[in-house]
Amino acid sequence: MDGVLADVYSQFRKYEKADLGIVQEAAAVVGKTEREAFRNVRTYVNTPGFFLEAPVMPGSVEVMAHLNRQYEVYIVSSAMEFPLSLYEKYRWLQQHFPFLSWEQLVLCGSKKVVHGDIMLDDHFKNLDHFGGRTLLYSQPHNQMKDPGKHVRVASWQEVAGVLL
Repeated sequence: MDGVLADVYSQFRKYEKADLGIVQEAAAVVGKTEREAFRNVRTYVNTPGFFLEAPVMPGSVEVMAHLNRQYEVYIVSSAMEFPLSLYEKYRWLQQHFPFLSWEQLVLCGSKKVVHGDIMLDDHFKNLDHFGGRTLLYSQPHNQMKDPGKHVRVASWQEVAGVLL
């Protein structure tokens, strides 16, 4: 969800500007983990409203609606590391993706327990163990790495081109 449906990098930049007065250009964080790129990232993700107010990734709602009609779609998001995120992610999904039922939402700890046909994620740690087809959603933290066996997609239009 984070970095694929929800634009958490915009949130990090917004919080960092408000917190430290720093405005980082997108290129400045390429190749860095979120923790390396944003000094107070742990504080931000534990702040009420961080996940609830995250912008939606452009094109994600429309493409997800199409995917939901064509596939058996589940949203799987790690939510246990940051306890406030559990409820906020659920509310965020209800608000922005109302066509998904509560039964399609899996808020969990580790994604290693997830099995299926296709996984779209922005972290190698979630894709590398997955037994099905994998799509790597480009984000600054993964842009400098070879996608390997994963198909790299840089936008929701590219996701649609691969899956629809």
